[in-house]
Amino acid sequence: MPQYFRDFPKVEYDIKKNGTTELMTDITVRFKIQDVLKNRTAVYYDYDIQEGERADVIAFNVYDDATLDWLIYIVNYTFDPLFDWPLDRKSFINFIKEKYGSVSQAQAQVHHYEWIYQKQKVLYDGTRIPELTYEVDLSTYNTLSPKDRRIVYSYGYEEDLNDAKRRIKLLDASYIPGVLSQIEGIFD
Repeated sequence: MPQYFRDFPKVEYDIKKNGTTELMTDITVRFKIQDVLKNRTAVYYDYDIQEGERADVIAFNVYDDATLDWLIYIVNYTFDPLFDWPLDRKSFINFIKEKYGSVSQAQAQVHHYEWIYQKQKVLYDGTRIPELTYEVDLSTYNTLSPKDRRIVYSYGYEEDLNDAKRRIKLLDASYIPGVLSQIEGIFD
């Protein structure tokens, strides 16, 4: 990721609010780059991050250039790679222990209750209709039939959030040169 900020313009900024300015990287350019990617007609495809896989490894495997990890972050609106990227198993367990005290406490603690409004369906042509749920309070939960309700425990909730981060979009490699030249134009 250090390559990402290499060409960013520098600005004078009084970071300490003491009247003395320092030369700093203008990170607001990031939003201009996101506009270039959003408005560009390009081909994106889904990619599932494997256990412990980092963006630089994906960039090397897909684009033959590990320094293009920043492009993966931007395409996926990953603002904080430490928290917006899926945790590996060991880091996830440590996160659970830190947040809930232990794995067993997280597995026993009710996070919320759900009403299963619509069960997942697969149509005759293979189209999947996703399950729809609503978070409800305990009183409402108790009025629902057992087949239409679910208890979500903290461990499962956190695991689902972490797993949802595994599905990302990758820009097709054939569009990289064009995107890079447009981005270079931002810095001219």
